[in-house]
Amino acid sequence: MVPRYARPAMTAIWEPEAKFRIWFEIEAHATEKLGELGVVPESAARALWDWWATNPTIDVAAIDAIEAVTKHDVIAFLTWVAEQVGDEARFMHQGMTSSDVLDTTLAVQLARASDILLADLDELLAAIKRRAQEHKYTPTIGRSHGIHAEPTTFGLKLAQAYAEFDRCKQRMIAARAEIATCAISGAVGTFANIDPAVEAHVAARLGLTPEPVSTQVIPRDRHAMFFSVLAVIASSIERLAVEIRHLQRTEVLEAEEYFSPGQKGSSAMPHKRNPVLTENLTGQARVIRGYAVPALENVALWHERDISHSSVERYIGPDATIALDFSLARLTGVIDKLLIYPERMQKNLDRMGGLVHSQRVLLALTQAGVSREDAYRLVQRNAMKVWESDGQLSLLDLLKADPEVSAALSPAELEEKFDLDYHFAQVDRIFERVFG
Repeated sequence: MVPRYARPAMTAIWEPEAKFRIWFEIEAHATEKLGELGVVPESAARALWDWWATNPTIDVAAIDAIEAVTKHDVIAFLTWVAEQVGDEARFMHQGMTSSDVLDTTLAVQLARASDILLADLDELLAAIKRRAQEHKYTPTIGRSHGIHAEPTTFGLKLAQAYAEFDRCKQRMIAARAEIATCAISGAVGTFANIDPAVEAHVAARLGLTPEPVSTQVIPRDRHAMFFSVLAVIASSIERLAVEIRHLQRTEVLEAEEYFSPGQKGSSAMPHKRNPVLTENLTGQARVIRGYAVPALENVALWHERDISHSSVERYIGPDATIALDFSLARLTGVIDKLLIYPERMQKNLDRMGGLVHSQRVLLALTQAGVSREDAYRLVQRNAMKVWESDGQLSLLDLLKADPEVSAALSPAELEEKFDLDYHFAQVDRIFERVFG
């Protein structure tokens, strides 16, 4: 992962030393249970844990040097540990296979990454909720197809985002549960040379669930689910980022990213204030979504196992979680400091001469006895005059002057249909649905 888009806590999970520490814990816990079962001397696990209690430095370079000869990462690690611990280390890895270590380690790493992502989502949800409550009744124009539709509130825009990210959180919780599985089942997953009790013991110690049928590797549909959830969360990030980018356009300018003292927007144009953070989030989302495809392709492995998935996961495990962690934190910062301009929102609401109230007039005409087809024709012919005048004409004035309209609705009845507050009568109910 590019260091520019990495945060220390998430990056630490994927460091080689962190990986090797998980490897050791798996091997030591397994040896511990094997000792209880009488398969190996109980002194073997004690020797391992006694050495571990000294908080030894993991010599990554030394392990890599051994691997350069053995061409096998797990064997290289076991060889290095044996050099540190001594004769008792020969009882490590009894009845196990490399995938037991590698797949269980990946499960631990992804579970730990999930915990960080869930904390990120909580922080984002808190920021969105605060700003939604702040602008619960701030009127703004709702847009469909990018065109003025009907009034809404900026709080409702943010409430929608909150509900979406709350769904993301629930998916992330499910994805964590799906991925947090342990496999200590030996070659081709039959437990022929290791008791299932060892798997249960290691799983309990590492906060995992035993994989029902591992076939030597943990089935990759779990990982496909996990990375697909990350992709969905990234898409939700992009949806909100794109909304902010549109709102920051000069012609709209209803909200914009915080522009800090000393910040520069362009090397050529000193006036520029660009939505660089949300543009970056759009790019990050594209990358994160891209990791879902190889995860899906990893599901189809040969027979009980192959390692075609391995090189893929060395990329996507760290990169996807690190990128999403960064993106969630960045979006939280954007929302927290977002500059919001209610006056500009009102100006834009008024921009098109009252066209945003056209549906209310349409409905009122039908309730007054005009057919829907005629009502639509009457409102549209006046609305188009306002549209073509670029909002210089008033829809209300034109409707009052239209004899067919005035025959059905009085001036007072028409004026009532242009009441902005009418559109916000259900805001409390929607907020209650979202926030409780």
